Amino acid sequence: MAFTGIPDEAFDFYKELAEDNSTSFWHRNRDRYERAVREPMADLVTELSPEFGEIRMLRPQRDTRASNDKSPYKTYQGALVDLEPGLGYWLHLDVDGLRATGRYYSRAPQEMAALRAVVAEEKGGELQSLVDGLEGLGHTVGGVALQTRPRGVPADHPRVRLLRHRTLDIGRSCDRTTAGRSSAAEWVAGTWRELRPTLDWLAVNVCSRARELRGAGA
Repeated sequence: MAFTGIPDEAFDFYKELAEDNSTSFWHRNRDRYERAVREPMADLVTELSPEFGEIRMLRPQRDTRASNDKSPYKTYQGALVDLEPGLGYWLHLDVDGLRATGRYYSRAPQEMAALRAVVAEEKGGELQSLVDGLEGLGHTVGGVALQTRPRGVPADHPRVRLLRHRTLDIGRSCDRTTAGRSSAAEWVAGTWRELRPTLDWLAVNVCSRARELRGAGA
């Protein structure tokens, strides 16, 4: 079916799930999830896929094996496009609306080391310029980052903020009103198009370095 927007019921569902994240709630409301969340997201993914490639929707169950939080279900619906190992587009639906981002998200040691090493080099200035441009367009920069600068990095380093990052998540959010319109598909596509040069840069410069480190057994 054609994407017509995310219905209000999806946001209500996630509000209630956050209040009662239990298997009994899930079983009582499974049909709501399918109708209000999964089916509209599947329509959105179908509309985006011809331009951005295969988009994989995440399952709603959480993997609690290595977490102290034993809540059984995610309070969001995620979907992603893998461009390289640990690099791709991300789409996130939760109680507040939609968020569309580009992510360098692997927490494998070589991937994190590759990001920091490239940012520290002179070419890291190219990434800083791309990030500055995206922030000027209204994107925000997130991801896993140290609270302070890494050891050995001077406080006046021109890319000290980026050097704190172990992963990157850059993008923008829209509220439930915007997400509820059919035009939300173009909003996501436009956001991802703006992110494409940065993801391409990361693929060429950081993912290739990560492959070198993996090959060297670093």
